[in-house]
Amino acid sequence: MNEPELIETILREANTIAVVGLSGRRYRPSHTVAEILQASGYRIIPVNPEEREVLGEKCYPRLEEVPESVDLVNVFRRPEYVPEIVESAIRIGARWIWLQEHIVHEAAAARAEAAGLGVVMDRCILKEQRRLRMLR
Repeated sequence: MNEPELIETILREANTIAVVGLSGRRYRPSHTVAEILQASGYRIIPVNPEEREVLGEKCYPRLEEVPESVDLVNVFRRPEYVPEIVESAIRIGARWIWLQEHIVHEAAAARAEAAGLGVVMDRCILKEQRRLRMLR
């Protein structure tokens, strides 16, 4: 978990990112991060039952309802929701799960890793992209 090689691999190889908790409110961190990732060339799929469309993309209420393959599940939800999100990520066959800054759930991360998913926890994907200068 959080290995530098894993972070670089995700940023290099992920194409489709499901952003769980993506808000349509421009001032929210999830919106800003997803917007910049989208502008960098990643395919962003919003997942939030409270939204219909975000960043010009149809929003889905649950990961299981996303009709296409997802490489990375990027999570902007409180830690108590993470175990359910991890189980969904496993069910849809995601390769990686990324828990944003201040989102920590050790048991769910261990479950994801045991199921073969790479895990990044308590890190901002945008900050890591900028730190590594891995612009697409």
